Amino acid sequence: MPVILDDVDRRILALLREDARRTVTDIAAQVSLSPAPVRRRIDRLEEQGVITGYTVVVDPAALGPSVEAYVELRVVGNTDVQEIVDSARRIPEVEEVATTAGDPDALVRIRVENVDHLQRVINRLRLTGHVTGTKTLMVLGRWRRAH
Repeated sequence: MPVILDDVDRRILALLREDARRTVTDIAAQVSLSPAPVRRRIDRLEEQGVITGYTVVVDPAALGPSVEAYVELRVVGNTDVQEIVDSARRIPEVEEVATTAGDPDALVRIRVENVDHLQRVINRLRLTGHVTGTKTLMVLGRWRRAH
C-alpha cells in the first residue's frame, strides 16, 4: 500500500535527494519546522520504507577513464525475470538491470575500462544460458534530472 506523504514530507525527500548529508537543522530551516519534528518525519519515512538508505554518488571520470554502455538483452521466452537479474548481478561491471515489457527483455547498464573490456563483459552476458541476442549502446554523454 502506498505511503501517504504531505508537502513537507515531499520537500524533505527532495532536500535529502539533493544532499543526503544535509543536517536536520538545515532541513528544518528550509521546511519551516524545528529540528525535532523533522527528525521524527525522517525516522517515520525510514520505518515506512520510503527512505531505504543513503548512498554516495561517485563521479566515474574522477576514478579514471571508463566506458559506460547499455546492453539490450533478449532472452529465451520461458526465462524467469529473476533469472535475468540474478545472472547479470553476478557480473561486477553491471551497475543496473531493468527488466522490461516487450522488446528487449532487459536493459543492463555496465561500466568498463575500455572497448576490449566491454566485449568481454558482453560475452559473459551472452553465456548466461538465457540470452538469445544483445544490442549494445555506448554512452557518449549524460544528463540527469535531479529528483
